[in-house]
Amino acid sequence: MASPLTPPPSPPPFLPHHYHYHHPPPPLLSTAPTLTRRSLLLSTSLTTLSPTVPQPDTTITDRVYMDFSLCPNYFRPDRTLSDTVSSLCTESTPLGRVILGLYGRLVPLTVSNFKTMCTSSSYKNTLVHKIFPGQFFLAGRQGRRDKGEVRVPLELVRNTETVDSKAFKLTHSRPGIVSLCLSENDDEDDVKLDPNYRNVEFLITTGPGPSPQLDSKNIVFGVVLEGLDVVTAIASIPTYKPSERIRQFNDLASFLGDERAQNARSSWNRPLKTVFISDCGELNVTKPSLSPPSLP
Repeated sequence: MASPLTPPPSPPPFLPHHYHYHHPPPPLLSTAPTLTRRSLLLSTSLTTLSPTVPQPDTTITDRVYMDFSLCPNYFRPDRTLSDTVSSLCTESTPLGRVILGLYGRLVPLTVSNFKTMCTSSSYKNTLVHKIFPGQFFLAGRQGRRDKGEVRVPLELVRNTETVDSKAFKLTHSRPGIVSLCLSENDDEDDVKLDPNYRNVEFLITTGPGPSPQLDSKNIVFGVVLEGLDVVTAIASIPTYKPSERIRQFNDLASFLGDERAQNARSSWNRPLKTVFISDCGELNVTKPSLSPPSLP
């Protein structure tokens, strides 16, 4: 007996042509979350409660000035051992005055020592001993007064901020930044080994750009408020630059442990004209300013 035949599936219903145009498919269900008043309040509360990183206090509590000059007679051949910058540079050429604003709330010990060096005239008649073009210049190297170097007064306190991580938060982000030299300090080793040694060497960035290689290694404690043109003039003074051959010999000598290599490097980047601090002191601040002005 033959099995019954299975009827074929019925074709889909015929839809009129006008149906496709006048009856679009049903819309998809939205998966976006619905904002409610409760969710908005919760989001605002979480944002408010999130911790904020405190910014360094760059209130300018003190102002000091430094007058810079050029000395044409410092390297004259008839100078004697008793000659100093003050006796040799009586006919100096003024470059101008630089006014510095100091961050006394951020690094009070560094600012106090720097201010003491200015008010005691310890920086007066000392040299700007190195200039790194497009970066910064150095001043305040300790040593002999007849060589234009600094003698530190006995009342200077020991600066414990040099080992405090909070003192290294500010960066050398623009021209006119004033910083205590630590990584760039070139005081002699016998000077540093003195139990009464106080680091007072400082640098000022000259621009035109930032100097990130100085960040986290030197303590920023102030900024140039007036006289950035003087800083630029100092930066433009030509310096001693060794030839590539001398650099290669020096690198080899340093690799072999020859101490003369370091002595030779000490003359690199020295200005070919004598720049010195002809005067310095403190300016009275009646009301501390909340922040330094913007610099170009």
